[in-house]
Amino acid sequence: MSKRSLFTRIAIVCMPITALFLIIAARLYYVQIIRHDEFYEKARKTYTTVVQSKGQRGQIFDFDGNLLAGNKPCADIIADPQYKLFSSNEKCAEISNYFAQKTDSGSDTLLRRLTRKKSDSGKDIRYAPLAKDVPIEIIEEIREEIRNKKWRGISFEYKTRRYYPKDEMLSHIIGFVNVEFGKDVAQGGIEKTRDKNIKSTDGSAQVERDRKGIPFGFGEHVINTTRDGNDVYLTIIEPIQMIVEEELDSLVEKFSPKAAYAVMVNPYNGNIMAIAQRPTFNPNDRESMRDPEARRDKIISDAFEPGSIMKPIAVAGALDYGIVSPETRLNCENGQWFFGGKILRDAHPYKILSVREIIQKSSNIGAAKISVMMGKERLYNLFSRFGFGQKTGMPIQPEATGIFRPLEKWDSLSVSRFPIGQGISVSPLQMVRAYCALANGGKLTPIRLIDREKNPQTGEVVDIQLEKAPNVFLRKDSSKKIVEMLKLVTKKGGTAEEAAVEGYETAGKTGTSQKWENGHYSETKFHASFIGFVPADEPAFVLLIMADEPQKNHYGGIVAAPYFRKISDKTLRFLNIAPQYEIQSK
Repeated sequence: MSKRSLFTRIAIVCMPITALFLIIAARLYYVQIIRHDEFYEKARKTYTTVVQSKGQRGQIFDFDGNLLAGNKPCADIIADPQYKLFSSNEKCAEISNYFAQKTDSGSDTLLRRLTRKKSDSGKDIRYAPLAKDVPIEIIEEIREEIRNKKWRGISFEYKTRRYYPKDEMLSHIIGFVNVEFGKDVAQGGIEKTRDKNIKSTDGSAQVERDRKGIPFGFGEHVINTTRDGNDVYLTIIEPIQMIVEEELDSLVEKFSPKAAYAVMVNPYNGNIMAIAQRPTFNPNDRESMRDPEARRDKIISDAFEPGSIMKPIAVAGALDYGIVSPETRLNCENGQWFFGGKILRDAHPYKILSVREIIQKSSNIGAAKISVMMGKERLYNLFSRFGFGQKTGMPIQPEATGIFRPLEKWDSLSVSRFPIGQGISVSPLQMVRAYCALANGGKLTPIRLIDREKNPQTGEVVDIQLEKAPNVFLRKDSSKKIVEMLKLVTKKGGTAEEAAVEGYETAGKTGTSQKWENGHYSETKFHASFIGFVPADEPAFVLLIMADEPQKNHYGGIVAAPYFRKISDKTLRFLNIAPQYEIQSK
């Protein structure tokens, strides 16, 4: 065989092999280079998965760290109706009865879900909810029992739900959270006001897994970082809040008012120490929330005509302007005074009273005459300095600003009626803030409800700074003068002897205001109130008690004053503030 013939045969054999290698190389180039990204993505999906993680909603605490709103571990229970376990109606009925006994679900509803295998479009149903928000301790019990029963096709979706360990306490202030389409939706109170800071951010991470889908303990790539919401610390002091709510319940039980309020504030920094209203609701029990009147935050969003508790503000202004002194004497017209085309009456007929007696006896005519002497321009400026018609700094919205008409809209009666709390409306918070200025020497301190926020992951604390408080008085001794008069109200001969706290000098003022209804003042519907502070010369707090349409009696000195005393006495003991003088044994 010639060499040429041999090379020819070798070439014939090598040509297909070479072609095959070229085809393989071209295919490899096509797969690994041209379609590299496509096939890599497909391969990556087979050995990686995305794991979701949920952050925790921030919790709400009182000033000292007592929990007011938190997150409770729970789970939803889910069944897959396509499993063999649910093939017979008898077995479905057994399972339905079991879960109805273990949870709040109805057995008939569960049976319908388990026996329905197809959707309206004909697709297999693989998801049938058996129970929602089941407490974790019950979940563990159920898991053990269905494991023993060898029931397959039942799964658990673990999560947390919002819960309120104190039930009704502070419910209007804290608010509540609904779950809509798997998302927390804040409703009212601090939950809504601070929702941007409290709500969490869900996270996700890409992890590698084996052929069975089990993630490895390495190779994790974070896509979105999970972030827990900030914790919020209120200015509320829980033990004092409990005292206030307990006594407010007693007032409601005795006098059956349409509504009742109590607000306690530190006069030096504006911190709300306690705040409560009735009626109320339990955010853990949605049945208690059906009544819109119980759910509405009246103490912040409502206003009322204050009546006689407005008088000390007007008289304090007249003292500050130098128009009167505590010894100035005025003729109270024996109980009837014609002014501005109308007759103004006192509850009792008085003739000549000093300014301090006008406050002690709560003379409408005396307070009105003092304001007429002051003039409407100065009275308007005074009420403006005390914050009427303005927001108080309360973070919860909407906040009532009341009705305080511009000066150009005052009529001939305004200058005599506004200072006795008629024709002007205020919110409970506005009135408490005004009395804080009387109590602290003349500083109109903004109301504070939130003390600080804390990042639970980093431990960083952000304090809510105190705002600058403007002065309401022109003279330094004006506050002291009105405080001395307010002390007389709780002493013998005053309108609120029942408000006096044994062992302490007590300052305050009663209010009994007729409600405006159908174009005139009602003869049967009243607001009964008392507002004061104790110890009078160095107050631990300012406290307002108010009842809307109380029954059996409508005078502030009888309805509200005794509960001021009871709350104050218990609070002073809690704060360990020693009595100023020895209590006389009875």
